[in-house]
Amino acid sequence: QVQLVESGGGLVQAGGSLRLSCAASGRTIRSYAMGWFRQAPGKEREFVGVISWSGGVLYYADSVKGRFTISRDNAKNTVFLQMNSLKPEDTAVYYCAAADTRGYIGLSAPQAFGSWGQGTQVTVSS
Repeated sequence: QVQLVESGGGLVQAGGSLRLSCAASGRTIRSYAMGWFRQAPGKEREFVGVISWSGGVLYYADSVKGRFTISRDNAKNTVFLQMNSLKPEDTAVYYCAAADTRGYIGLSAPQAFGSWGQGTQVTVSS
């Protein structure tokens, strides 16, 4: 199983940017779809976005579309989440997840992902 470690979270003012990283170890993520989810206090974990194993297919939650971008560097076994124009409602713990699939169906559901990181806190002040 692949191990995932997120980093790059922190405190930022509304309108600012952060770049989260997700470093994988144990196995290459070359054939994995990689997703980002977030969970705010008292709320369910929600889908943020996903990038396919090839990097050719990406989709995002409507709430972050146009502001967040996922990318991957398979040579470094790392996935990134660039977050721009941050809003206070983006405040949450952000999780990276890996799905051992070359498919594209159902990848907005947490159940599709078998490996998770420990999360990194993102706080956006107004």
